[in-house]
Amino acid sequence: MKVRKAAGALGAYVSDVDLFDIVSSNNLFGEIRALAVEHEVLFFRDQEVEPAVYQDFARSFGDVLGHPAYAIVPGTSDVQVLESTPENPSKIEVWHSDMTFGNEPPSFTLLHGQIIPEFGGDTMWASATSAYENLSPQLQTFFSSLTAVHDFRHGFKESLAESGGRERLADAIAANPPVEHPVVRTHPETGKKSLYVNALFTTHIKELEKLESEQMLQFLYQHIVSEEHTVRLSWEPYTVAIWDNRSTQHKPVNDFFPQHRKMHRVTICGDRPA
Repeated sequence: MKVRKAAGALGAYVSDVDLFDIVSSNNLFGEIRALAVEHEVLFFRDQEVEPAVYQDFARSFGDVLGHPAYAIVPGTSDVQVLESTPENPSKIEVWHSDMTFGNEPPSFTLLHGQIIPEFGGDTMWASATSAYENLSPQLQTFFSSLTAVHDFRHGFKESLAESGGRERLADAIAANPPVEHPVVRTHPETGKKSLYVNALFTTHIKELEKLESEQMLQFLYQHIVSEEHTVRLSWEPYTVAIWDNRSTQHKPVNDFFPQHRKMHRVTICGDRPA
């Protein structure tokens, strides 16, 4: 197995290994998991495996966390379908961490490329750990004292505005009232601190006035995704990406329309940010 860094702040390519081998070896999986925590996002090329094998690999990371808004791959119980077509284009175009609207957001997220556009459709990741470390000590202390509110409805407002959208997502809305998370969270495995707000699900900072909250959040959103904190993946069929959702944000680049893009996703249960 070979590991090659993909960028300065985060990311690594892992080669000369396949998912089936990893599923079959506890020692090898332990290495992969440690690499995912260290590099925050890993990329594997040429992983042409059945969804059931991909699901088994994902389950090695922990219990699977479902998502109320996505269909499931037939023949599996945990593999979600993320698909963008000319008739139903992707609506998520902003930087975010997955499912921070929950009390215990995912620890890891995995994507497996299925149908990849001939051009475009990259994904970008940002290290919220690096972003925190590059703040001044004064701002680190200030933001560490604050709490942010995250809301499912904020992230799915376009879907809710569609005809029948509110009815379709009524159960998800009821199950996911707004939650509070610290603006700076501590990674439960490394002890490192990272910024934990995102433009998709964060609505405001609890301790600040409305205008103060808006300005502070805009500063953080821009700071986290500064170029020096990011890495970019150009997808190929059967590429797998695994990222630590506790310390990163990501963003799809929707520059491939009207081409077809289809991914298989699994999210892994996490713990309450602290």
